[in-house]
Amino acid sequence: MDRKEILAKVAAGELTPEEADDLLKALPESQAVLSCKISPKGAVSVYGLQRMPVTLYADQWHRLLEFAPKIRDFIEQHRASLRWKGASATPPGESAGYASTPDPAEPGTASM
Repeated sequence: MDRKEILAKVAAGELTPEEADDLLKALPESQAVLSCKISPKGAVSVYGLQRMPVTLYADQWHRLLEFAPKIRDFIEQHRASLRWKGASATPPGESAGYASTPDPAEPGTASM
């Protein structure tokens, strides 16, 4: 059952809000829907990544998107030191036994 089906069942009275909340929390994070809105100050807000939206002005999004390949490379280089948020807390393409504790001898930074 996906998010829309759960909400439809609440609207139809087939589920209580508490039951729906439990079902929504159990959904895999990959089913989280990302959406964009224009903020009151004219910036682009992305909803669905975390509790609060990620908001940047259009030029900042362009800079960040141009920098995306470096972010991906950085993540791959430091995969064992990074934590992964989600139901399984396992990085994509890895088994559950990955190292999640950062190596203090190898601090990772990337500059724009």
